[in-house]
Amino acid sequence: MTIVRWFLLFLLSVLLCFGENFKLYLKDGNYHLVREYHVEGDRVRFYSAERDEWEEIPLALLDLDRTQKLRDAKKQQIAKEAREQDEEDAAAREQRREIESIPMDTGAYYRVNDEVKLLEAAQYQVITNKKREALKLMSPVPLVAGKASVVIPGDHAKFVVHEERPNFYFRPEKQERFGIIRVTPKKNERLVENVSIVPVTNQALQDRKQVEVFQQQLQGNLYKVWPEKPLEPGEYAVVEFDDGDENIKGEIELLIWPFAYQP
Repeated sequence: MTIVRWFLLFLLSVLLCFGENFKLYLKDGNYHLVREYHVEGDRVRFYSAERDEWEEIPLALLDLDRTQKLRDAKKQQIAKEAREQDEEDAAAREQRREIESIPMDTGAYYRVNDEVKLLEAAQYQVITNKKREALKLMSPVPLVAGKASVVIPGDHAKFVVHEERPNFYFRPEKQERFGIIRVTPKKNERLVENVSIVPVTNQALQDRKQVEVFQQQLQGNLYKVWPEKPLEPGEYAVVEFDDGDENIKGEIELLIWPFAYQP
């Protein structure tokens, strides 16, 4: 329990059990600062917090409706703040459990029903108009000016999720971009992206079907990524890539973790 929440609960218990100093309003707008009061016929007996003694005042001079309304509002506000603090503490505890459940090794992970699963990184091939590069897992593939396609073997992913907005956890290999893309099944393979190599500058321009996602940095190099909108059934992949302005080497370097979504 945090100090803030403890204080709020303590203050609320004091208000409810022992009373608190509050304003006993008069109809002319003035007030007495009191600890408690009792209506006795046409008079009101109250304990003055300013003079530490019991006093009396005609009931007709007091605005008890305003007095009680403001007292109730104050108690409700304190109770609300205590509930909100309790919810924040619960969320913080859950996030700590979430972080501690993800292994420290780099890669992409999927967590469902408190079980964490490691996605298997896929090898990929780069197809140019002249040849098909050998399977690559992590090393860059150099290219020449022209067009190329990045594909992964097989037309279906082995890893299947059934949530329309799945949560993935990601520890990147490098400080590069990452996200979720939709891949296109073809005969015995899945198209990840098309690449154009710009002559002279030799810059690689990737064309991929990126899914709009939310990203949250949970701790250090641990990130959480999930789709903004429900996925459509099909083939997807979590990817780590480098296609910023600095990527002018004419190379492709990807890490790909394929998955399929089936409702």
